[in-house]
Amino acid sequence: MNRFRLTIQPRSAFGTPLAGDTLFGQLCWTLRHQLGNERLVQLLDGYAAGRPFAVVSDGLPTGFLPLPGLPSSFWKSTDDERKLLKKKRWLPLAATASPLAEWQSQAHTDSDAVKAVTGVAMALSTEQSQPHNSINRRTGTTGEGKFAPYSQTQIWFHPAMQIDLYIALDESRLSIAEFEAALSYIGQTGFGRDASIGLGKFDLVGPAMHETFARIADEPPNAWLTLAPCAPQGQAFCPQRSYYQPLTRFGRHGDIAVQAGKPFKRPILLARGGSVFWPEKFDPARLFIGQGLTGVSDVMPETVHQGYAPVFALTLPESSS
Repeated sequence: MNRFRLTIQPRSAFGTPLAGDTLFGQLCWTLRHQLGNERLVQLLDGYAAGRPFAVVSDGLPTGFLPLPGLPSSFWKSTDDERKLLKKKRWLPLAATASPLAEWQSQAHTDSDAVKAVTGVAMALSTEQSQPHNSINRRTGTTGEGKFAPYSQTQIWFHPAMQIDLYIALDESRLSIAEFEAALSYIGQTGFGRDASIGLGKFDLVGPAMHETFARIADEPPNAWLTLAPCAPQGQAFCPQRSYYQPLTRFGRHGDIAVQAGKPFKRPILLARGGSVFWPEKFDPARLFIGQGLTGVSDVMPETVHQGYAPVFALTLPESSS
């Protein structure tokens, strides 16, 4: 597999956060439409057996990785207030060449990360409530039940904001050109909720770039930083040296499966992106960790969920003290 970095630029508000596992689900539907269901079945062969054809990261501010979710004892002491340190959650790619203990001091807050990309200090995204209503054609007004007015949240970015996606891709099964074509189609038609009314639009910025990540030559890596939610259960990670926050994903089907009568999937327990996992045996050639999940849908038993995550290799000290 090869690792690529693709950059997108939002062109509208989003109804759904740019999470890697959600984006992978829409990617599968798009590939089914573009390449046919038989090709998608071929691509998903072995998905739950550790052989994914693609693993997609969360959307990250361009030029940044998530700051590892480690206890404060791992970081070098600074004069910054604790409240400010807790807001620093984005690590510039250039800072990854520094010792891990210095990463927090070099990390950016949301507004600093946005300023580095757009030149304007502001929130990474803002949420606004959008009113909706349906008109009863018999009465010409709204009413109760399905005609009752309601509001839904929309996620807005600065117009110049750019977002990176990291992809681990098996090019022997799906070419980067085919992946870019699918991602571009998603950007044109819309990602996530309310794409049919204009949400989730984005453009690809430039071609896909091979990504190797800079490292400190004299510090061999021994742990993984995840760039998307993943399912680490049963993957031989050290429980004492791994750090993560749980995430319960209440998924639902998209595309034509929404009309199947049961759009909701079974809940899935994942570890959030930005987690750190220490494997019993470290393989520096790995580009992703986790597992492919099945059994998440009653309506479509063949459904899979991305429990994999692209990773960045880091050097975690034996002791944080």
